[in-house]
Amino acid sequence: MEKVRTRFAPSPTGYMHIGNLRTALYAYLYARHYGGTFVLRIEDTDQKRFVEGATEVIYETLKATGLRHDEGPDIGGPYAPYVQSERKAIYEEYAKKLVESGHAYYCFCKKDDTDEESYGHHCDCASLAPEIVKEKLKSESYVIRQKIPRGQKVQLHDEVFGDIVVDTDTLDDQVLLKSDKLPTYNFANVIDDHLMNITHVIRGKEYISSAPKYELLYEALGWKSPVTMHVSTIMGQNPDGSVSKLSKRHGSVSFAQLVEAGYLPEAILNYTALLGWSPKMEREVFSLAELIELFTADGLVKADCVFDYKKLAWMNSIYISKLSHEEFLEYSKKFLEGAPSFVKDKWEFASSLAQGRIETFGEIGELFKFLEDYKDFDLSLFENKKNKLTLEASLNVLKDLYPQFEKLEDWSVENLNAIASNYAEGRGIKLGASMWPPRIATAGQMVTPGGMGEMMYLVGKEETLKRLRRSIERLEKEV
Repeated sequence: MEKVRTRFAPSPTGYMHIGNLRTALYAYLYARHYGGTFVLRIEDTDQKRFVEGATEVIYETLKATGLRHDEGPDIGGPYAPYVQSERKAIYEEYAKKLVESGHAYYCFCKKDDTDEESYGHHCDCASLAPEIVKEKLKSESYVIRQKIPRGQKVQLHDEVFGDIVVDTDTLDDQVLLKSDKLPTYNFANVIDDHLMNITHVIRGKEYISSAPKYELLYEALGWKSPVTMHVSTIMGQNPDGSVSKLSKRHGSVSFAQLVEAGYLPEAILNYTALLGWSPKMEREVFSLAELIELFTADGLVKADCVFDYKKLAWMNSIYISKLSHEEFLEYSKKFLEGAPSFVKDKWEFASSLAQGRIETFGEIGELFKFLEDYKDFDLSLFENKKNKLTLEASLNVLKDLYPQFEKLEDWSVENLNAIASNYAEGRGIKLGASMWPPRIATAGQMVTPGGMGEMMYLVGKEETLKRLRRSIERLEKEV
């Protein structure tokens, strides 16, 4: 087997869509699995879609995910330059070679649609006499189109979709070189893949319709075409239950958006790997090194896949749980917006409560928000059958414990819990019966990310005592 060379060739259009990330990941995994080379190439010939700073986003994403390229614009390599706009002369040279060999032609057609790349047909320009073409070239703008032979069959093989046979009469004469002398994507990728010695191309199945035209270009230039793997489309779930191609209306669809929402890069990468590829085992959580070991073309599937945010959140929670407390503490600090100020001030402690209770870091603010949004709650929360607590019993516990909490100087979780524990032991009641009323009074809700001592410590002594007094007053009116 020849040495594998794969490439990731994104357009700098602003952000890294999950579909782009998957292409990069698969190309990286395939190259690494076979000990090959992973190439980054920037395809920026569509200047209308170019976004300033977008190339840096590509670099940052690859770095954040650990998909380190071996060659590229930022690190160089034997086939530089790796930015298409810097290779303009190369494409013009090969486009004119195709004209000379009769596989392309100058097109002088005028049109209202300025999108030359999508404007395709088989026009009369293909049969213009050489002297007319020569004269027109002096004064008229033109594009160069691929001359598709008619009445023939194009056959190619894809590692995922198998043999593909297409009638050339169904293909249009696509533009190869635009009037600004920049190539279209469909032309540039063929030239660059050959000149950069790319052996395996992984791309979305939407390019299957263009693959026969690529094959004809390879044949016209006398080149061997690379092995192709067309991967399934990533779909999003619509409100009505239907699915459509994943887009912004489905939620966060870029790597940066997902990270900003609180997903770990490792979890995003792991989940993305399973969108169109199967390791053929029930296990779903894999490190990047394990994915490299397992990834082969026979795991790629034809069927479209649906991006499941709940599944991603579940996977993210597993990665969060694996972080050391120090890692969690550091990573979580940038997600504290929306959390109560007293929680932020005690975050080193509060983070230990959060780590096992969130699926994304974006949930942190909401996890503790109830402590700040404290209002008069339903007093029935003080009733608890398991601990044999009625409203009256809870009132008695609060009235008995309040003086002890008030006298406590060292307001720590240990000391707070010790007061409740000693009280329970002295009264011969369950520990839960002594801790339930103060916790409910402090938090104002049944489910909390920690016990009595943790909630009282977070809220602080002054505010806790205020809440306990308010609960006692309310219960006294009710009982």
